[in-house]
Amino acid sequence: MTGRAAEPEVIWTRPERAGRGPKPAYSRGDIAAAAVRVADADGIDAVSMRRVAAELGLGTMSLYNYVPRKDDLYELMVDAVSAEYDLSDPTGDWRADLLGVARQARALMIRHPWMPRLMSPVYGYSPNALRYLEYCMACLAPVDLPAGTKMELVASLTGVVTFYVANEISAAERTRSLPWSQEREFAMRTAYLMSRISTGEYPHLAAAFTQSAGPVDMEAAFERALARTLDGFAPS
Repeated sequence: MTGRAAEPEVIWTRPERAGRGPKPAYSRGDIAAAAVRVADADGIDAVSMRRVAAELGLGTMSLYNYVPRKDDLYELMVDAVSAEYDLSDPTGDWRADLLGVARQARALMIRHPWMPRLMSPVYGYSPNALRYLEYCMACLAPVDLPAGTKMELVASLTGVVTFYVANEISAAERTRSLPWSQEREFAMRTAYLMSRISTGEYPHLAAAFTQSAGPVDMEAAFERALARTLDGFAPS
């Protein structure tokens, strides 16, 4: 198959274009930007070598000269979007700095709703991803924790953000597909839930729902999840 390597390789160790010939007409940045445009418009499932090649005005086989595998294309996309972080110098307040990064990550994933599906350690070592990790570790420089624990903290924080955003995106997509309003959906489901709770079969749930009736404040829940993650790693 075209582009299949005999040994594992990292896209960043390859030259911009395989083979001899004239200077490449497109950079990896151009290719990544085209793929991101497709994904932003039509979702990650719409991203294919054929579609991205067409976006650039290339033949599909010509694109393989630049990007040997679709997996490499995904890595270029993650790296391109990771460049959107504003990584100013750390302030010295590690909690505030990491909370700022986490909020940026959430906004970034909402701008690019396909990102949670590509949040994998496999794509975590591209140039801009390394820049992000280096910044997070710099934020944690004042904290008296082993380096490995700091990396776990960053991974946990990223996991919390990815989980929340994936749920937000899923809920928003479902709401758009409903033939009725979100309010009517909530009222119907709440009525059913309370009818079950009132049977007395779920006393612990009954106590919980009595204390916290109404829709969940996702903003507040997100902030609490971030704070609790940081609390779990804070030096005693």
